[in-house]
Amino acid sequence: MAKNTYDESSFKVLRGLEPVRQRPGMYTNLESPNHLIAEVVDNACDEALGGYAKHIYVTAHTDGSVSVLDDGRGIPTGIHPEEKVSVVEVAFTVLHSGGKFDKDTAGGAYKFAGGLHGVGVAVTNALSNKVEVTVYRDGSEYFLRFLKGVAEEKLKKVGSCPKNQSGTMVRAWPNPKYFDVPNVILPQLERSLRSKAVLLPGVSVTLHYEKTGDTRSWSYPDGLRGYLTEALIDEELAVPIFAQEKFVPAGGGDSGYSEGEGAAWAIVWSVDGLVMRESYVNLIPTLNGGTHDSGLKDGVFNAVKNFAELHGLLPKGVKLVPEDVFSRASYVLSAKVLDPQFQGQTKDKLVSRDALRLVSLMVKDPLDLWLNEHVDFGKRITELAIQQAQSRMRSAQKVEKKKGSSVAVLPGKLTDCSSNDANRTELFLVEGDSAGGSAKQGRNKEFQAVLPLRGKVLNTFEVEKDRLFANNEIHDISVAIGVDPHEPNENVDLSNMRYNGIYIMADADVDGAHISTLLLTLFFRHFYKVIEAGKIYLAQPPLFRVDVPASGKKPIRKLYALNEGELLAIEDRLRQEKVREGSWSISRFKGLGEMNAEQLWDTTLNPDTRRALKVSVADKHAKNMDMFRMLMGKHEASTRRAWLEYHGNEVQGDV
Repeated sequence: MAKNTYDESSFKVLRGLEPVRQRPGMYTNLESPNHLIAEVVDNACDEALGGYAKHIYVTAHTDGSVSVLDDGRGIPTGIHPEEKVSVVEVAFTVLHSGGKFDKDTAGGAYKFAGGLHGVGVAVTNALSNKVEVTVYRDGSEYFLRFLKGVAEEKLKKVGSCPKNQSGTMVRAWPNPKYFDVPNVILPQLERSLRSKAVLLPGVSVTLHYEKTGDTRSWSYPDGLRGYLTEALIDEELAVPIFAQEKFVPAGGGDSGYSEGEGAAWAIVWSVDGLVMRESYVNLIPTLNGGTHDSGLKDGVFNAVKNFAELHGLLPKGVKLVPEDVFSRASYVLSAKVLDPQFQGQTKDKLVSRDALRLVSLMVKDPLDLWLNEHVDFGKRITELAIQQAQSRMRSAQKVEKKKGSSVAVLPGKLTDCSSNDANRTELFLVEGDSAGGSAKQGRNKEFQAVLPLRGKVLNTFEVEKDRLFANNEIHDISVAIGVDPHEPNENVDLSNMRYNGIYIMADADVDGAHISTLLLTLFFRHFYKVIEAGKIYLAQPPLFRVDVPASGKKPIRKLYALNEGELLAIEDRLRQEKVREGSWSISRFKGLGEMNAEQLWDTTLNPDTRRALKVSVADKHAKNMDMFRMLMGKHEASTRRAWLEYHGNEVQGDV
């Protein structure tokens, strides 16, 4: 057997678009090429958002390609001063390039745009067989073709156009080898384009099907209200739609946010049937919601709760929670955030912590006013919320009665929550007593429980089920969650499970990763049905804290970064805000024990602002079992070493 050589030639540097092709899943959704087209559409929408475009025309061609034409300003065609090629070529071939980084009102080409990482159309180019770009600008027509991500020749002028004509057309042929579905899913594209029209008042969006000759156009003069009305046309609404918008005025006001930040929303409560919820940030659809959704819920919940208390509507013993108020609520939310931070390049979820307070601030006062001006509507909304709360409480009582006689004595180290509602409660498995103490103080005692773990748990991959309870830590975990160890093929009743989510909360370092791995091994090997049910999460505590002094109307801030990449992004943003270089201080957390209760709540415990990774089973159990056996088996050291040598260049060490 030939030995693997490890020398200078083993180190590779991926340049240009090669990182995208090597790891496409880091940059786009590999289910279909739709995200590649969405990046092009988003650029056209950013022109419209800035007030420079009024029409966006998309064509689905018979050969599988899609073209996007806008009447914006057109991509600048001059030579980039650093790259020494045209700006058009830079935009499509250089990662982390674009006109969306400078957010200053005066100098930035885009103030509010979804693009933060600058890899958008470069990813489209990297994962396409061919891309053609036509620019109309300054009375001239320019053309550039890319084949497999490489410019066929330099940008050239191919004709002239009227002086008043400007815009950009991009046509892309996605490479099917990167995607599960080779062609763009047209119904999904159609839904996306319609939503863009909703969010861009006065802008028409058109989709033309070349194969059939059909053309669909959308324009919503009533904006969000009209969109929500159309979506719920067959539903019985309990109250009229409440639609409004509120943005930070010129000068920034006293909110601590920048001019233009804020939200537009339409919300309504229905008696039964369909519930529709959509949210966007700077026109980017956030399919998995995020902190702006949480901000809307926070503002609406507080307004409804205040109304109910003011008018004495709450029956004795009933306590409303946000889920009660939102159980029958449908909404469309469009937030504008100056520097949005997303979870992943596909931007499915907003994680900017400031967005929660921003949207809540914008929503609460207008809804307070609306409810008290329309008392009958307020009473009807409160009535629906009370009905849901009573139903929730009855359900929790039934579950508790069923469990009461069968649950063993809970472990002494467990600090339990007060709620018996297994649909809301959460358990945090915390590394160490120090972090456990902070978590106990910082948690929401109503629905969050904490179980501190002492040291590293046992590697249970090769431990028989009947011998697990010899280990106190594993015994306590099993009793706390209310589920006995089991084999993957066993029929397990999870109705006795005491928590809706189990969060592994370890330090953001190598030791923490080791503890998380051992706990994941325990759950995979002996509590497989719990993972399969989607109940296990990995908490994501930050590695850095940035203390920012007061600047202008912005107060003292504490910003948190998950890793060094996010830390660099925060520092770039502070420089763009003209915060004096060196005035902020950076602290690195050595562990969860260094965080006080407030910091732990803000970053890791608060459901509205925390980040957590849901653990799911992607492959067949046998395939996963083989991987776990190689990584965790006691007699697999040689196989493990070979695997690590082969994949060692794919990770960065934290040393």
